[in-house]
Amino acid sequence: MRPSILNPLFADLTTLEGVGPKTAALLQKVAGPRLIDLVFTLPSGVIDRSHRPPIEATRDGEHATLTLTVDAHEPPPANRPRSPYRILCSDGTGCIRLVFFRAHRDWLEKQLPQGATRIVSGKVEQYGNQRQMVHPDAIVDPDKDGELPSAEPVYPLTAGLQPKIMLRAVRDSVAQVPDLPEWHRPDVIAREAFPSFQTAIREAHNPETRMDLLPDTPHRRRLAYDEFFASQLALALTRRRQRSLGGRSFRGDGSLVAAAKAALPFDLTGDQQKALQEIQEDLARPQKMVRLLQGDVGSGKTAVGVLAALSVIEAGAQATLMAPTEILARQHFESIEPMLKAAGVSSVLLTGRDKGQERAAKRRALAEGFVQLAVGTHAVFSEDVEFEDLGLAIIDEQHRFGVQQRLKLQEKGQGTDVLVMTATPIPRTLALTAYGDMDVSQIREKPPGRKPVDTRAIPLARLNDVVAGVRRAMDAGGQVYWVCPLVEANDQLEATAAEERFAHLQTLFGDQVELVHGKMKGPEKDAAVARFASGACKLLVATTVIEVGVNAPDATVIVIEHAERFGLAQLHQLRGRVGRGEKPGSCILLYGGEPGGLSETTKARLNVLRNSQDGFEIAEEDLRLRGSGDALGTAQSGFPTFTLASLGDHQGLLEMAAADAKMVVEEDPELQSERGEALRVLLYLFSRDDAVRRLRAG
Repeated sequence: MRPSILNPLFADLTTLEGVGPKTAALLQKVAGPRLIDLVFTLPSGVIDRSHRPPIEATRDGEHATLTLTVDAHEPPPANRPRSPYRILCSDGTGCIRLVFFRAHRDWLEKQLPQGATRIVSGKVEQYGNQRQMVHPDAIVDPDKDGELPSAEPVYPLTAGLQPKIMLRAVRDSVAQVPDLPEWHRPDVIAREAFPSFQTAIREAHNPETRMDLLPDTPHRRRLAYDEFFASQLALALTRRRQRSLGGRSFRGDGSLVAAAKAALPFDLTGDQQKALQEIQEDLARPQKMVRLLQGDVGSGKTAVGVLAALSVIEAGAQATLMAPTEILARQHFESIEPMLKAAGVSSVLLTGRDKGQERAAKRRALAEGFVQLAVGTHAVFSEDVEFEDLGLAIIDEQHRFGVQQRLKLQEKGQGTDVLVMTATPIPRTLALTAYGDMDVSQIREKPPGRKPVDTRAIPLARLNDVVAGVRRAMDAGGQVYWVCPLVEANDQLEATAAEERFAHLQTLFGDQVELVHGKMKGPEKDAAVARFASGACKLLVATTVIEVGVNAPDATVIVIEHAERFGLAQLHQLRGRVGRGEKPGSCILLYGGEPGGLSETTKARLNVLRNSQDGFEIAEEDLRLRGSGDALGTAQSGFPTFTLASLGDHQGLLEMAAADAKMVVEEDPELQSERGEALRVLLYLFSRDDAVRRLRAG
């Protein structure tokens, strides 16, 4: 049960005075459906009304509060009723026109009667050789000057939502925030000079100047720490519960692992051997394993994952390897076949495309234990898929899935161990937020003989030169990927669509070109990928669907169009598609506009990629340069988003929160102390109540 003290904050927006269903729908678009969502929507700016210059001292684009005499009304001509209504004003130093669109004349004459003096606040603009102010945000009689606040917060809006309505709704919601029990240790409060939660919220919503919006103010730091701490505590409680539930000890005799190793065309690197040993030690313990295996593109994680699965199969249980896309699932299934064949292990591929009798037969084989390893997509999550005895679940590219899906997969078996793999190197701070409930193994060594990929940034204006280079690579026997950010043309974004680029390249290279994107039907995708993998076609135009999973050893060039639209980690992962065979690889980053048109941040990001082949180093730099907004490219469901905290600005607070959460779980794992009760309020406040429910479930 949610603590009753929080109930007012979790009420529907329509409980606010003057907010009906229509206004609530607009507010929900901006913030969310409950009062707490408005409370957590912090100001994006502040209007400083203390700047009160004469008209002659105003500058274009600045916000000013002016004391004006209303000289004349200039309504639109009768034959152009949609033209703006203008009001000429002056103050002895100059003139300014107030401009209103679709305004009612009688209202304007009442608010701004000719000859009267008014205090008017708004943004001053230079229009030709005249100053103007479009739709002032405040108009008051000088006698009521005291009613005009010296500063007013600015909030995000959506079409149809007036700033005053948003402001009033937020203020009414903030007024509902009670004085909550303190959940932080007194020494932390004193050391960090944190105000109480209630005070911090009120100060955050009442900035006097832009300085009050900065992330390092005491009230902003307090709120960021609260949010981080709620997240870290929920993860720490989840981790403890997973380990306390009890797992099983899987100790094999090593025969299947030895047979599979002998079938590999390479020896394991030192990092691979170390990671495998860490996983096998976890599997042998009676506690549940929840481990993350991080490795750069092409570092050999899949081989380690399969060897771990064989350790479990040796002990008599089943394993599953789950991938986020069908292309990757099929790629895994084909690439691990020699290892499984050498070990004499039965396997099955399970995807959403399986229907009817074929699907029923696969399900039956898993449920009755005839199949020892299942490779699949989201289809493995389906309720109708059962295992006779699932001992290990391996999830590839975890950031494509959420924590809830991970837990759901564990429930397929009794004491199922979980190994999560990702080829997206993740900065330490992001890893803490998404994987705080896991132990981590890393593979940082590249396999012997892997050559660095030559990376160059070239403007789109030189497209013909790039096409000529692609032709040379194909003539030399190589294959080429051409990646576009969109599937089809989009008026809203100036980015070339895969379909458009495919049509263009097809006129140049004929049937040497194939197209693959996420909107294609499964068989079409398979056919295109199969032609490319077999070498029947030389050029594959694709969206990021090929980011993981398409393996073509002869691919020597990858062209990434509008590279500035991708996250660095994603670009690095795409780059890893080439140079996997004997020949060195090249990566061409095509960017839009002229060199002078790129922002300094974008230039710095592309330079990081050109100068480094280390995915972990690249990920840290991307987080530093771009902040946490979207450091992995497109927003990924497995990474929690923070409303009050910023990973870029508050990194130190996150590490502090992780350490304190660990201490809480060691000292008061059931949250039964006085502080524990306050921490339950914190978890509910930030909608981490799953952690509390799991506590009760024991």
